[in-house]
Amino acid sequence: MMMPVMDGIAVCRTLRRLPQFKDTFIVFLTARSEETAELGGFEAGADDYITKPIKPRILLSRISAILRRNVTEVLLSGEKLTVKDIIIDPESFLVYRGSEKIVFAKKEFELLHLLASKPGKVFTREVILQQIWDDNVIVTHRTIDVHIRKIREKLGEGYLSTIKGVGYKFEIEGSYLTS
Repeated sequence: MMMPVMDGIAVCRTLRRLPQFKDTFIVFLTARSEETAELGGFEAGADDYITKPIKPRILLSRISAILRRNVTEVLLSGEKLTVKDIIIDPESFLVYRGSEKIVFAKKEFELLHLLASKPGKVFTREVILQQIWDDNVIVTHRTIDVHIRKIREKLGEGYLSTIKGVGYKFEIEGSYLTS
């Protein structure tokens, strides 16, 4: 909020006007706790407003909540996602490869949708856990591996890549993205 040259509200407004930052998360972390400052942040387009002092675990939980909410909003938008020869339809929770309809379990579908939403981007295991599973559910990295294996069994090879020690990505070779 209290930056030199341009304050946080002005920066937030400027970013929200730029198309490339339309979906960027903006969270204020500030010592200013007045109601008017907080309202100003939200009116400028902030996704959250957190006042100091903050407990680190609370901060992580709030950021995780924003990330989870984003995945839910994308799925609820109902927009079909087309990558390579795959069509992912959030309205019907179905995946099509050519004319073949493939049914996925809910978490498999959400994981596939997350990876396919940004072909070529490597999603770390931590990001996958934050965006797909609730904080209240105990999930290990092994759970992600099992879901990836099931997705591969249904889709076949050539769609998902493992980046050893990091995470997973949806392959971009020959892909195109429409929504």
